[in-house]
Amino acid sequence: MQHEAVAPVPEGVPEPASDVAARVREVIAVAGVSQREFARRIVMDPSKLSRSLGGTRRFTAAELARVADTAGADVAWLLGSRAPAAPSVRRTRNAIATTSAAPDGGRPLQIVREAVRLIAERGFHAVRVADIAEACATSTATIHYHFPGRDDLLEAAVRWCMDEDAARRATRTADAENAADELHQLIELQVPYSEQQRRQWLVWVDLWAQAARSTAVGRLHVDYYRQWRDTVADVVRRGVAQGAFRPGTDPEGAALRLTALIDGLASQVLASTPGAVGGTSAEDMHGALLDHVAATLIPA
Repeated sequence: MQHEAVAPVPEGVPEPASDVAARVREVIAVAGVSQREFARRIVMDPSKLSRSLGGTRRFTAAELARVADTAGADVAWLLGSRAPAAPSVRRTRNAIATTSAAPDGGRPLQIVREAVRLIAERGFHAVRVADIAEACATSTATIHYHFPGRDDLLEAAVRWCMDEDAARRATRTADAENAADELHQLIELQVPYSEQQRRQWLVWVDLWAQAARSTAVGRLHVDYYRQWRDTVADVVRRGVAQGAFRPGTDPEGAALRLTALIDGLASQVLASTPGAVGGTSAEDMHGALLDHVAATLIPA
């Protein structure tokens, strides 16, 4: 059976952004997932993906590489390039549908997961690209192919932690009886009891330091805290309406104070040796946060 091939772009003529976006939209449709879920899989800001698909922003080469890797598509086809030969749309659909992800979740997610582990163990500036490549059993060229710079890697690591945190919050709070119960659940999720929670907090610490020096990482920092404070403020607002929290409470102010207290206590827990005299334990942090909520939000 013959298939109609996608016409190649003449040499020297850039592929229109709208054509690239159309191919990425086809990849997402064949993958059978939401746009937000696809953004999570390629470790990309959902708003950036939306703007790129809408034509107000161009995909970077690294983003298209992650799209191709995650979906099992041909990056040359995404770009409309001559080399390798442009595949047919049907062949591309078949490749997307049948290619198994290797490794688990695809190469971009493997790189990010290993980067998170190494950053938590050693600190962002002590982790070399070669270390991540070794952990992934691949080459440094492959790491740079998906994430060209160190800031790209840190942004991807933080975004992955954000997505994991949001997924855990949604699962944990789904059965909350009221806003007060939901707030207690959110607080418990922020206390570094488990190794995974501690690892994510260690990545946040590196984010704080890097955000003061990098505009790109600083924007990610602002975006994360805006979303996190909005989440807490929304819970407080509903708690006031339910009568679970004090009437007249300012939700935004309460969220700012509570999230700042969480950050400060978590940094003390991370800096304390478990069991050391005078240190701050995860239990200390949890108790202090519950005391704060009782003293400032719960009606007398």
